Amino acid sequence: MTVAEKSARRFAKETPLGKTRRARKINRILAEVYPNAKCELDFETPFQLLIATVLSAQTTDIRVNAVTPGLFAAFPDAHALAVANLGEVEELIRSTGFYRAKARNIVKLANDLVDDYDGEVPRTMEELVKLAGVGRKTANVVLGNAFDTPGITVDTHMGRLARRFGWTTETDPVKAEEDIAALFPTKELTLLSHRVIFHGRRICHSRKPACGACPLMALCPSFGIGELDPAKAETMLKYEMAPLA
Repeated sequence: MTVAEKSARRFAKETPLGKTRRARKINRILAEVYPNAKCELDFETPFQLLIATVLSAQTTDIRVNAVTPGLFAAFPDAHALAVANLGEVEELIRSTGFYRAKARNIVKLANDLVDDYDGEVPRTMEELVKLAGVGRKTANVVLGNAFDTPGITVDTHMGRLARRFGWTTETDPVKAEEDIAALFPTKELTLLSHRVIFHGRRICHSRKPACGACPLMALCPSFGIGELDPAKAETMLKYEMAPLA
């Protein structure tokens, strides 16, 4: 039996209470490992965060942060972006990928804000998801980080890790969000999202997680699916946790 199979078997008959306690212990450990976990998109206003989050689809926060200073210098608010030349917007965000579709979306989004909310970003999930290019993931980012309304951001990292942790089996983001939220106090949800996303970017990688360097190895049903050798696993760490950082 492999290490991964042993890990899965260990938690196979876990009770709902046991899962909740384990999930909350994982959150406490992540809080210690990533005390500075936060939204990694740069922003100064709810409008900037909303636009940056839409642009972050299928690219990195680093790439988005590289283009948004120029974008917001040219179009600082919804009123300015709503009347922007589409070609100019495309050039400013080209490096984020899918730039034509993204440009159309953020200009349409700006028009929605101007037409329906006098240029201001609405503060409810129901209103946000009606805007062009905005789904629950984007809405939760904005609500949690611009308006201090707790919510779970089910991006690719959160979805992947939540399944590896055994918090959910769902691949549908809305259903996964419901399963995860049931395990934690509501006030913890935004910071939980940041911590899990930090962990996914730094240790629990998509193709081959650095299991041998993971602080959650004793609590993870998926321990063993990645590199087990501690020395080799350490070389796989990313960002500020990388050996040469």
